Amino acid sequence: LLPHRKAFFAWLHCLFVCAQARFSYLHMKYLFFSWLAVFVGSWVVYVEYSSYTELCRGHECKNSICDKFQKGVIDGSACNSLCEKDTLYLGKCLSAKPSNQVRHNKLEPRKESASFNRPTKGTSMEKFKEMVFSHLKAKVGDQANLADLVTLVLGVADSNKDGQISLSEAHSAWALLQLNEFLLSIVLQDREHTPRLLGFCGDLYVMEKVPYVPLYGVSLPWMVELWIPASLRRSINQWAAPSWPRKAKIAIGLFELVEDLFHGTFGSFLMCDVSTAGFGYTERHDIKVVDARRIVPEVAFQEVMRERRCEEDSDCMYGRDCLTSCDLTKHRCTTEATQPNLAKVCSTLKDYLLYGAPSDIKDELEKQLYACIALKGASEQMEMEHSLILNNLKTLLWKKISHTKDS
Repeated sequence: LLPHRKAFFAWLHCLFVCAQARFSYLHMKYLFFSWLAVFVGSWVVYVEYSSYTELCRGHECKNSICDKFQKGVIDGSACNSLCEKDTLYLGKCLSAKPSNQVRHNKLEPRKESASFNRPTKGTSMEKFKEMVFSHLKAKVGDQANLADLVTLVLGVADSNKDGQISLSEAHSAWALLQLNEFLLSIVLQDREHTPRLLGFCGDLYVMEKVPYVPLYGVSLPWMVELWIPASLRRSINQWAAPSWPRKAKIAIGLFELVEDLFHGTFGSFLMCDVSTAGFGYTERHDIKVVDARRIVPEVAFQEVMRERRCEEDSDCMYGRDCLTSCDLTKHRCTTEATQPNLAKVCSTLKDYLLYGAPSDIKDELEKQLYACIALKGASEQMEMEHSLILNNLKTLLWKKISHTKDS
């Protein structure tokens, strides 16, 4: 029995040592991954905090603007509220992008402040009007009602409504005119699809708050986004969306925006980023544009693309959604966008609208949406097809919700 007993105890000893080694290995593995998670998490927090504190300096932005206001360099309808009465403040920073610092109801478009050196001292009102006219002509093209657009701009520039535009008001207006989103807010000021312009001071302007952003889906931290499967993300977006009749009303508003931009009162505009983050809606489910930086005048877009060199079609991309083709004989981009605005909007709305759609219109709705997505910008009959599909979609949705309270 002695040899067997020795063998048994040897086996127990081996088992104990192996278990201890296994435990030590698991313990070290756990410690390593815990340390790694803490390190990566700390690094992410540091980077985010650094970018936030570097870019989202509300007090520095305010001090810079107010210093120029107090020196008489700039003026605007929001300057007193921001700099003297303290009834307007820069709230939580909603974006850490240097090109677009967004705060509650306010937008500071550039990391670096505008120089506010144009127009120069001694510029007459007539000369400033000519400056505005030439700038808008380059942006939206030479059209019969360009003078009306100039009148609208000058009306906004006259912030105290005294019938005169001071040099400081002109400095602010000129800086703001360089921004696509500000120009669009003036072009569409009588429509319902852009937030109301509440005031400005220098190149900072205040817009009406849009309560629901993005257009659909849930905004999640980017680290969470990395770990969520696409199928789960779609399910979350659909779960968080309004009821189908309300989605239909939101979609109709977006289609109406397309109409306003396509051969509108002051020329055509191209939607070069039709992501859901660029749109929101109100309590009444009316669509609102919340980021119009990539909604650009077609004339200005064509001028930019005409000068761009290329080796392949992908070199001719502007923003996220405006693509032209590359002319390989000249190695220059062509100026015609391959897709019209409507096709991009339908692509964005397809899953949103089809999910939960009433069974009696779902097949027809799907058919119309796919026909819409297939629209091409260079087609000879594009304008007629564009109008036909747009009307069909609006009519189909409106007939289904016109009798409900959501309409």
